[in-house]
Amino acid sequence: MAKEKFEEALKKLEDTVREMESGDLTLEESLKSFEEGIRLSRFCAKKLDEAERRIEVLLKNEEGADIQPFKGEDKGAS
Repeated sequence: MAKEKFEEALKKLEDTVREMESGDLTLEESLKSFEEGIRLSRFCAKKLDEAERRIEVLLKNEEGADIQPFKGEDKGAS
């Protein structure tokens, strides 16, 4: 498979879930779809983890100890 993008994988995962929820697949088709869904899910989780690590690195201060939350994070919490 060519270099897959997160957005494409997420769309495929959503389509796979929708197809499986329809109940129109045979057992064998369901198993193949499930396997593909697991692969796509792991790929998306890996990409999200990588993005989170990149963001953490960018937010560290010069001493490398302070990570600031996103501005939208904790909004309304208190």
